[in-house]
Amino acid sequence: MSAPVIAPAPPDTHVITRRAVASWIVYDLANTIFSMGVVSMYFSAYIRNEVGPARADASYGIISAVSMGIIFIISPMLGAMTDRASRRMPFLVWSTVVCVVLTALLGRGGYQATLWLFVIANAAYQAGLQFYDAMLPEVSTEENRGRISGIGVAIGYLGSYIAVGLGLYFGSGDLPRLFFYIAVVFLLLSIPCFVFVKERGNPHPRPVFSWDAVQGSLRDTVATIRNGHLYPGLVRFLVGRIFYTDAINTVISIMTLYTVNLAVAAGQGEVAAAQTSKLIMMVAITFAVIGGFFWGWLVDRIGPKRTLNIVLVMWIVTFIAASAMGILGLPIGYFYIVASAAGVALGGVWSADRPLMLRLTPPDRIGEFYGLYGMVGRFSAITGPIIWAIVAKVTIESGWMTPSKGQGVGVIVLMLLVILSYWILRDVTDEKRDWSHLVPKG
Repeated sequence: MSAPVIAPAPPDTHVITRRAVASWIVYDLANTIFSMGVVSMYFSAYIRNEVGPARADASYGIISAVSMGIIFIISPMLGAMTDRASRRMPFLVWSTVVCVVLTALLGRGGYQATLWLFVIANAAYQAGLQFYDAMLPEVSTEENRGRISGIGVAIGYLGSYIAVGLGLYFGSGDLPRLFFYIAVVFLLLSIPCFVFVKERGNPHPRPVFSWDAVQGSLRDTVATIRNGHLYPGLVRFLVGRIFYTDAINTVISIMTLYTVNLAVAAGQGEVAAAQTSKLIMMVAITFAVIGGFFWGWLVDRIGPKRTLNIVLVMWIVTFIAASAMGILGLPIGYFYIVASAAGVALGGVWSADRPLMLRLTPPDRIGEFYGLYGMVGRFSAITGPIIWAIVAKVTIESGWMTPSKGQGVGVIVLMLLVILSYWILRDVTDEKRDWSHLVPKG
């Protein structure tokens, strides 16, 4: 008998349309509305209104840590589960819907209920962000990945304008109503991504929603961590990422409180200080948009690792300047310059490290590896607020320092974390990897 003829694997016929790219980018804008409007600005204001300025930093830090703790625990498992599923999009849809519904209910059931709604909504948002990042290969090629990622970051930060604009239009006097409109806009702008981004799909899907599948996902994650030497640079990158995202995510979450305290220390009233804070945030957002376009272009020119090095150095300088504002009591006008630098640097972080993570990732394990990528980000989001809360208790709640000076000390601590991350990442490269030595998961 003649040997059977085995047909060659069909070529990759995946077509990336402009509409799919645009829709993926618009989702970045949509989820930034939640990130800026709820996490960075108005929910911290809600906490401040409920517990007072002296307890606001510590209370918000603890609440954020609890929320991030949930997603930290389940993030790798979720990523491994998406590798098993036929498509990732349903995971993104459901995580977005959960976040939207709970955001719309914030402030409507009392303080304690609102805290739990925020905890779960933020965890759902973080899960969605993980699924979204893992879909970057569906809308980009190796040659334009930095540019697409950078444009996503740049356009995404336009969502911050929308968040700030909603606050200016509806005012911050009725925060439950404001949370509702943020949720509605988030959902509406998410729909194009759900409809128009087409995935290659998993040619060998496996069961996802069963106890065996959960156990298998956990085994995959543990095996990856134990065999980190098979993935050059992965472990070092993930450890380094803990520290720089620790600092940057914490600054994002407390920027509103810091600028309000600086403005109050400069002699402004509470209402005027809140307006000043919004204007400074607008400046930072504007330069984050500019930075996203620039850093995305630079990633494709010099590579994601060299770009990330430059970004981290810029963050170190920015942290020094930001801390000086509070510790030295510099005029509030200087903070517009600091905010501009922070915005540019912020656009560079996500423009560079998403493509770098893909360079370190085997093609058939993108979901799992982005679960690890997300896990370290969530770990930093737990430790960062805790570090901030400890500094606030020692310097502010003890009465030792004013809020602005105590927060300036906190910024110095965060700067030291960025320096540590730069040192850890020094040996990581973005050279193209050969994954032929790995046996694909089957």
